Amino acid sequence: MPELPEVEVLVRHLAPLVRGRTIHDVTVRRARVLRPTSPTTLRRTLRKARILNVSRRAKYLVFDLRPGTVRKPFCLVAHLGMTGRIYLAPKSRPLPKHAAVVIDLGRENLIYEDPRYFGRFMLDAAPLQRLGPEPLAADFSLASWQAALRRSTQAIKVKLLDQSLIAGIGNIYASEALHWAAISPRRAARSLSRSEAARLRRGIRQVLRTAIRFGSTVPLRFESGHAGQLFYYGRDPGAPDYYTERLRVYDRQGQPCHRCGGLIRRLTQAGRSTYWCPGCQR
Repeated sequence: MPELPEVEVLVRHLAPLVRGRTIHDVTVRRARVLRPTSPTTLRRTLRKARILNVSRRAKYLVFDLRPGTVRKPFCLVAHLGMTGRIYLAPKSRPLPKHAAVVIDLGRENLIYEDPRYFGRFMLDAAPLQRLGPEPLAADFSLASWQAALRRSTQAIKVKLLDQSLIAGIGNIYASEALHWAAISPRRAARSLSRSEAARLRRGIRQVLRTAIRFGSTVPLRFESGHAGQLFYYGRDPGAPDYYTERLRVYDRQGQPCHRCGGLIRRLTQAGRSTYWCPGCQR
């Protein structure tokens, strides 16, 4: 599933391409991804609207729109789910089989494609109100972070996936940040000392910034069959060799730790795979 860095890079790629453009029409091919918005409401609301900007909140893309009428500006919220993509394509190109929503921008279509239909493309911004602070923002302070951890008896790896605690972190970067901070994923969140909480906060920011930096060098190509539309930590299958894999522990079970040389292990927490180094993360 795309996490914060993947969505951030997509937003940076997409925003300058669609900013200022007018929506001429909307075609809904899979109403399921719109819930709770209806296809009729989406079409009526988006027609003649102008795209002011595209931004990110946690793992969501947020399109700021100005309607063609006298109504106030509003936002369109998209979540990629596990397999979703959003991209521009020439109108001459045939629509992909799993195109769920097609937005007519004139010479090009903005396509929301989702083979498994776990994502969302809606006018309901309520999910954004339930999110915690952005990990790269100023309001992600050490004091509020430590206070939130102290209220939880959950394992710290599981707690990092709680989007009301901190927004945008998923399974991959939770494992990566814990390894960076040398903290066991099995530790209770409330057991972390102030110095450990501070170290984990730095680790979260470091791995996310690194992922965004390296991910920004990956060309986002969307032709049929290309596997590199989404990436993790700069990995792009089929890309040139200089896009090196930089994961510390994730999906590296049985391989040596880059820090201590011990073998990476895997365990299951809350139904998700956790990768960690017993030597570094006692």
